Amino acid sequence: MTAVIVTDIARADAATVDALGVHGVATVHEAMGRTGLVGPGIRPIQDGVRLAGTAVTVLSHPGDNLMIHAAIEQCRAGDVLVVTTTSPSVDGAFGELFATALHARGVRGLVTTTGVRDVAELRALGFAVWSSAVFAQGTVKATPGSVNVPITVGAVTVAPGDVVVADDDGVLRVPRLQADRALAAADARLAKEEADRAAYRGGELSLDRKGLRPLLSELGIEYVTQADYEARGDGRA
Repeated sequence: MTAVIVTDIARADAATVDALGVHGVATVHEAMGRTGLVGPGIRPIQDGVRLAGTAVTVLSHPGDNLMIHAAIEQCRAGDVLVVTTTSPSVDGAFGELFATALHARGVRGLVTTTGVRDVAELRALGFAVWSSAVFAQGTVKATPGSVNVPITVGAVTVAPGDVVVADDDGVLRVPRLQADRALAAADARLAKEEADRAAYRGGELSLDRKGLRPLLSELGIEYVTQADYEARGDGRA
């Protein structure tokens, strides 16, 4: 692996990033054709936080946080730090001091495949974190890695400058060059959901609104009374 720190990354448009953050993970994921989720292994350490930011990426050696130190200099307001390692590691590579430095630079949060520590202090600071583990195991600062290169996080590749959306439902990657298209699709989906929500409040059934009754019939699903069901013996143990 060539060890590099890329200093001049292109970032997604800030207004687009903020708007995607308002929509949240589930809506944007569906709008993108159900793509982009990093997977269920990376979870929030806090509740009720929704954000989006531009990715500053870190590729570290397992058990080593040297490149996180190097990455802080490359971060700016509106970013999300995204960290992974060259092989699996849940050591607590990130804690309160890192969060303090990033918070001061306007960084919105951390997504990491590693562990984190100082969880109470991170919550008190209001620094949002999504991680694969909470683990107090310390790390060293001894091994080269890279900053602002494409990295693999769970099921997706995150490139520097991509949009990262994160909330209680998980973490989503939106490719930088697809961010405007994803926002337009999310806006359209939100409008449709608002119409559905109003209809359901009025008592309309989703079976009818979505035209699903013919599908039930096509799949051979029958409506029967309980008496007929019991008479046919379908429910017999």
